[in-house]
Amino acid sequence: MSIRCQLLVVSLLVGLGVGHCADSGWLNVQDLGASGSEFQTKASVTAGSRDVTVDDVGDFRVGQGVAIAGANPHFERPSLWGPGTQYIAKSGLPTKYIELRGWDNNGKSSTVYIIDFDRKTPTSFRWSDDIGRTWQPAQQVTGDWQTLRGTLQVKVLPYEWEKGWTFTFSAKDYLITTIEKIEGKTLTVRDPATATTATALVKHTDTQALQAAIDRALKEKRNLFLPAGRYRLTSGLRVENPTGITIEGANAGTTMLDISEGTGCCVQFRGGTEGTVRNLSMVGSAGFAERDQCGTIRMQGIGYIWGQDLHTTFATGVVGTERVLVENVHATRMSLEAFWSGGPGRVGTKEPPPQYTRALNYIRCSAIDCGRNGFNNNDYAENTSIQYCRIVDVGGCAWEGASRFVKIVGNYVRNAGTVAVGNMSNRSPEVEQLGSAQHIIEDNVFESNVPYGGCAIRAAHGATQVIIRNNLFINFNSSAIEVWGQGDERHLGSGMVTVAGNIMDMTCLDPTPKQRWAIYASTPETVIADNQIYVRGAVDPLVTGIKLIEGPSDLTVHDNLLRNLGQGLTVERATARVGEVVDDRSFIQSSGTVSQERRQSHRFQGWKIVWTAGGKPLGVSTIAEFDPEKRVFRLTEPKAMKPGDTFEIQPPYGTNWNLHHNTFAGCQIPVVLDGYGSATCAFDDNILSREAATGVKSAVEVKGLFGLNGNVFSGFDEPETVAVMLHPDRFGQPLPLLMRGNTYEACTAAVGEATPGLAKAVRQQ
Repeated sequence: MSIRCQLLVVSLLVGLGVGHCADSGWLNVQDLGASGSEFQTKASVTAGSRDVTVDDVGDFRVGQGVAIAGANPHFERPSLWGPGTQYIAKSGLPTKYIELRGWDNNGKSSTVYIIDFDRKTPTSFRWSDDIGRTWQPAQQVTGDWQTLRGTLQVKVLPYEWEKGWTFTFSAKDYLITTIEKIEGKTLTVRDPATATTATALVKHTDTQALQAAIDRALKEKRNLFLPAGRYRLTSGLRVENPTGITIEGANAGTTMLDISEGTGCCVQFRGGTEGTVRNLSMVGSAGFAERDQCGTIRMQGIGYIWGQDLHTTFATGVVGTERVLVENVHATRMSLEAFWSGGPGRVGTKEPPPQYTRALNYIRCSAIDCGRNGFNNNDYAENTSIQYCRIVDVGGCAWEGASRFVKIVGNYVRNAGTVAVGNMSNRSPEVEQLGSAQHIIEDNVFESNVPYGGCAIRAAHGATQVIIRNNLFINFNSSAIEVWGQGDERHLGSGMVTVAGNIMDMTCLDPTPKQRWAIYASTPETVIADNQIYVRGAVDPLVTGIKLIEGPSDLTVHDNLLRNLGQGLTVERATARVGEVVDDRSFIQSSGTVSQERRQSHRFQGWKIVWTAGGKPLGVSTIAEFDPEKRVFRLTEPKAMKPGDTFEIQPPYGTNWNLHHNTFAGCQIPVVLDGYGSATCAFDDNILSREAATGVKSAVEVKGLFGLNGNVFSGFDEPETVAVMLHPDRFGQPLPLLMRGNTYEACTAAVGEATPGLAKAVRQQ
């Protein structure tokens, strides 16, 4: 064979994935001490001795890492969670707070304990060893040793426990060590046992070997290959400041990183310029069935803690690495995020940091049977893409992130939580300067229901420039898409949204159907267009097609097809409550759907507040302006107010709502326009047909100032049914509606009046 042909063959072999060897630039982890073996054996150990007598030596080799269950009872990760927040934790606690002694792990090698103090004097505590599913009876704090179970005891030292605190720790019995010698059935290990037992269990652990291999690959600027095998991890692996490393398994079907008995992130990139991880499976510590132990757990004193922080496992993590590719990586049973990132990012118009994530790509990955989130970005990184992935049975969000320029394309999602766009908890001016959570969500399939978060896709809490298009929703028994304009004390409102081209099958196949909607919108500058929303077969009275909350301006809803729904399209007024009264002209809102506006907005200048009680209007005030820094509404005139007072808002000018060229077929309540409306709110050129729906009282209920022009009404011929039912405005006055060019075919009555005389106010020009 010629030299040219030989070079061609070598090139083809490398291109096909053959040649992960030293002379091709790859390091093989099994050549560097990693076993990838699932072998385990029973053993006996003696306290103070480094000798381990095993039933079977198996494939153990000198230099390999092992974990010996039962050989080293100890406590890890002691943390104190403080009142007022779930995130004040003091790890590595000194004994001035709580002391522990004894051991009784009920036959388990790892148990998380929660000790939860009440807010009473004298103070008592309850405790749990199953992460909050069950609680043992309360014990009053004595200041002496108190038994939890068996010989496991706790001593609570003097502290401000009456303010409400929660103490957590892990009790483990593994000895993590290295084999130094093998003679017959005796392994001599580096570290002595601290307990005596004849029922120890010895397993391979590859953490130290894999970390050493990663460090060597980084130093030598080479890549890392993992042959087929199950690589057990007791802690996560860190890739520090990579400049172009690839960590690759033989294939994802037979190559696994197993951190089910450890804590941390299977592979985490930190800093550096470029890293790739591909062709691996990764398994953690808690699946979908344990989602209650991974989410919020109610506490007596501090409100709640996150169970995910007590036994944390991730698949991959990224902290500031500039370019990262995660390809064909499949995560199961991850207790926190399966795929996570968090690090520095651009802030407003300031100079960007020298190191931050500029491109993060997940391709052909999966998060299946996980306790919390599938994908999560906790920073303002740029250009994250999730493409052609599978997210199934995920107890938290399918995706949560406020990062910029995100693309979620071509994925399959079933029985997983919300694709949560935004959630940044930030009202600072910098967020408005550069924008945040710009997302394109397209060509995905969502099936079944949403076990966490309430809807499949939600843009909220600061998200801007969001496109949700061309997605399929199959047999959906949850709400599908929500775009929230309302802000609050921690969040800016969202806006500039397009929801288009989605096909939304809201048919419920579950035994218990839920109240749900296909599209909910309260955002300004929003387009909802070309969507098909339907239920197969009979009308489902629990389904609303499009629900709009009044308040935001510049909304267009057009060319949507809505069939066999309980409600086709509804408009509701924005409502809220007074939280704190600042003075006789000023207050801070506490809750509701009224947006606490951005700095670059109308800031409610000249808007009306309609005060209400029991759902009825009491009076009107005028807003001088809204202060987005202090979140204070200031009125032009004094007003007697108190916390809890309810109110609605009414714009002083046209809000530019254009609802046109939609088709409503077979809906039980086709359209309800229950907002204030304005001269620039129009319901024009729509088609409304009763078809097989029965008990339809009216095609359109008009309760606000919405013009009705060029609409076609067909088949509303049941007794006492009317095509258009007129109502007085919010204050009981006739509405001067503009109605012209409407067509009524096979209708019992064209127009009806909730109270006499309303039709006289209608303008027909």
